[in-house]
Amino acid sequence: MRIAKGGDEVAEAASPAPVAIPYAFARRHGFVLAGEGENGLRVAMREGADPHALIELRRHLARPFGVEPVAADAFDRLLGDQYAMSGEIAAARAGELGIGEDLGHLAENLAAEDLLDTSDDAPAIRLINGLIADAARQGVSDIHIEPYETGLVVRMRMDGVLTETLRLPPHVAPVVVSRIKVMARLDIAERRLPQDGRIGLTLGGKLIDVRVSTLPSRAGERVVLRILDKENAGIDLDSLGMNAGMHDAFAAALAEPNGIVLVTGPTGSGKTTSLYAGLKLLNDGSRNVLTVEDPVEYAVDGVGQTQINPQVGLTFAAGLRAILRQDPDVVMVGEIRDRETAEIAVQAALTGHLVLSTVHTNDAVGAITRLRDMRVEPFLIASTLRMVIAQRLVRRLCAECRKPVEASGSLAGLLGVKAGTRVYEATGCGSCGQTGYKGRIGLFEAVKVDENIRRLINAGGDEGAIAAHAFRSGPNLTAAARQLVLDGVTTPEEAVRVARQDAESDDA
Repeated sequence: MRIAKGGDEVAEAASPAPVAIPYAFARRHGFVLAGEGENGLRVAMREGADPHALIELRRHLARPFGVEPVAADAFDRLLGDQYAMSGEIAAARAGELGIGEDLGHLAENLAAEDLLDTSDDAPAIRLINGLIADAARQGVSDIHIEPYETGLVVRMRMDGVLTETLRLPPHVAPVVVSRIKVMARLDIAERRLPQDGRIGLTLGGKLIDVRVSTLPSRAGERVVLRILDKENAGIDLDSLGMNAGMHDAFAAALAEPNGIVLVTGPTGSGKTTSLYAGLKLLNDGSRNVLTVEDPVEYAVDGVGQTQINPQVGLTFAAGLRAILRQDPDVVMVGEIRDRETAEIAVQAALTGHLVLSTVHTNDAVGAITRLRDMRVEPFLIASTLRMVIAQRLVRRLCAECRKPVEASGSLAGLLGVKAGTRVYEATGCGSCGQTGYKGRIGLFEAVKVDENIRRLINAGGDEGAIAAHAFRSGPNLTAAARQLVLDGVTTPEEAVRVARQDAESDDA
């Protein structure tokens, strides 16, 4: 069956598809399924759409439906939500970018000697576009392009785990890297120094920002493409996966008129997402919200964002010092790395500003020790610090194939539960790509700086004493991980991998 308007072929539906309205038709004519009601399908119609296309839509659906007019921005959100994770949009987007084959076929074309010997680099363009489109569809966070003497390896990081996707002959590496550098507006002649750039794309109504980093290596230039979904900038506190107590405590800390709120954790643990969720709560139009970041990962309307540039002297400390002269109410610093930045952040908090930032430590209490190591006076830490949150991301079990088992003695000991307790293990199915996991969820622990903790900080109390008080009424990372295991959200192995702490510290 063909859907056409004005003689133009739009799509062909040879067999029923998971998405009833073809993506190309939905985007071009402004109609998308909004759900199913008692009287049939509900179809959202974009503001200004041509109602004549309803004739073709009715012929295609062959079912009764009602039409609901929606604003253009609401329609774009519906379009993105419905199609972004489907294979159809990837195929449609690939067609727009000149991709007509799957990645394996594209790789074979690129590996052909005669194509590399000519000036035609179209296969490389199609391969790169195909990689990015496929990665965005699957929710991949990073694409690693790694040249070795034996070949060019492409790996993708999904849910925090790297998996090899393609392996190409070694002589194609310069072609692929050069094309990426052209797309990111980098210097293709410079192969001795690292470079950074960006590629902007739109996929199914979603804005995708691709951050590009190149690094010279022995066998050529390594490239890492970080896929940033700009919709994550709009995430709110309710979407972070915090329990009710943690959510309320974080919101209360953000409601303070001044002070420092820190988020800690390793790279890739979601610290920046948590900070942006906090900024969204604070960005109500009544405050001047300014940030200094490295780099600016998501553009947020209503927030003044500055990217550091150490080559011209714009460091975190210099940027923070400058934005404090811009009459801010809320300041976000990408990371407190050194004593100078820490001291300026403390002074900003003392002079009535709310400062949000990150510190690289293993747990929440460690952030206090880290500030001491930066030679910030304990009484200043005690008077300005409001809350420290530590977080991790664990892979979530696939609900369709998880399998209940009894925890063995050794595993039960690591988790701090009784042997024979029912837990779940990953098995793998078509829905999760045979991995047994689908998506990730956050683990959180929080240290709320109250009067007792202030006294401990002033007295030079060690981490154990502070932690004993801080986690008397709330879980630490180990306890939070254990609860997710008992709830069947993740596996014991995943919990131990991510929240590796002494189980005895959690027995109280």
